[in-house]
Amino acid sequence: MSAMKFTFPKTGLQFSKFVKKEQTPFERLFEIFKELITHTSGDFEEAIDWLRELDKEYQLTDETYTLEDFIEDLKQKGFIQTKPDTSGKGQGEGYTLTPKTEKLLREYALKQIFGNLKKTAAGNHKTKSTGTGQESTGEFKSYQFGDPLEKIAMTESIKNAQIRNLEGDFSLQDQDLVVEDSFYKTQMSTILMIDISHSMILYGEDRITPAKKVAMALAELITTRYPKDTLDILVFGNDARQILLKDLPYLEVGPYHTNTVAGLELAMDLLRRKKNTNKQIFMITDGKPSCLKMPDGTYYKNSVGLDEMIVEKCYTMARQAKKLHIPITTFMIAQDPYLQKFIRTFTEANRGKAFFTGLKGLGEMIFEDYEKNRKKRLE
Repeated sequence: MSAMKFTFPKTGLQFSKFVKKEQTPFERLFEIFKELITHTSGDFEEAIDWLRELDKEYQLTDETYTLEDFIEDLKQKGFIQTKPDTSGKGQGEGYTLTPKTEKLLREYALKQIFGNLKKTAAGNHKTKSTGTGQESTGEFKSYQFGDPLEKIAMTESIKNAQIRNLEGDFSLQDQDLVVEDSFYKTQMSTILMIDISHSMILYGEDRITPAKKVAMALAELITTRYPKDTLDILVFGNDARQILLKDLPYLEVGPYHTNTVAGLELAMDLLRRKKNTNKQIFMITDGKPSCLKMPDGTYYKNSVGLDEMIVEKCYTMARQAKKLHIPITTFMIAQDPYLQKFIRTFTEANRGKAFFTGLKGLGEMIFEDYEKNRKKRLE
């Protein structure tokens, strides 16, 4: 008698050795270029100069693909364009970034920061309160006029009718109907304030580039994931001004003092115009206010220690924001104890929050706090 042969289908997972994706010479250089163009605030010539230096040290290119080839590819792919002529003599000299690249830098910043978060919630955010929305809480509530008919839980409603009609004929009435409860989706208006005073690049520490990356990433997150939210970005030095989304890659520090009061005044003025109930201010700073604009248009400046008059104005602004139900979250990127004490007092006056952090993890902190605030019901 011959032996029977059984064949079993293959089941389970199959594992294979990780194979790193091959990059073209352009793709390898483009990854470095995106970092350099952010650090140089959109200065193409300076970024290419840095790339040439790196090429000399690390042999990034060879005779088959040179930096000139890379620049030509950038042009052909629509990442750079010739600078417009301002002299009226014809074509301008040098290159500038295109809107395509500006958006790409925001996407790149978002991937860098958002990719480091341990977990993210899919879809729109939800609050802890319930109401009209699209995401079910897993609970039921009595049907009320105006609730969507498609939200009626038929099984639960029929069960209620059967319990009510134990001794009579079955009938389904209004009081039997229940609907699936859902989370109420909030809309948030956020102001991101970025300190561009000279101290943001003092002592050899580049604080502005991480702040700029956070702004680009947060802008991309909100515009793509939470399109009903609003994000306004302002910068403050001696004065405060609002900047556009397209201006972010070109943001630079200036020879300025820190007029925190002017920044807060502009932030609250912008938020007063918003219709959303939920409003907040994120402030990235090294924490030391040193300037005020006086009623006559002159500037009062004091960089030595903490000036009592300037500090008191900051506390006043914090209390005003509290009255308007606008929490201020300060991300302080300096470690001086006396500055931390000032920020703590400022935060207490506003009932807001403060994070005393270095530059590492700044983006993740802001993203997590944004997510958390979106889920809160602000009174």
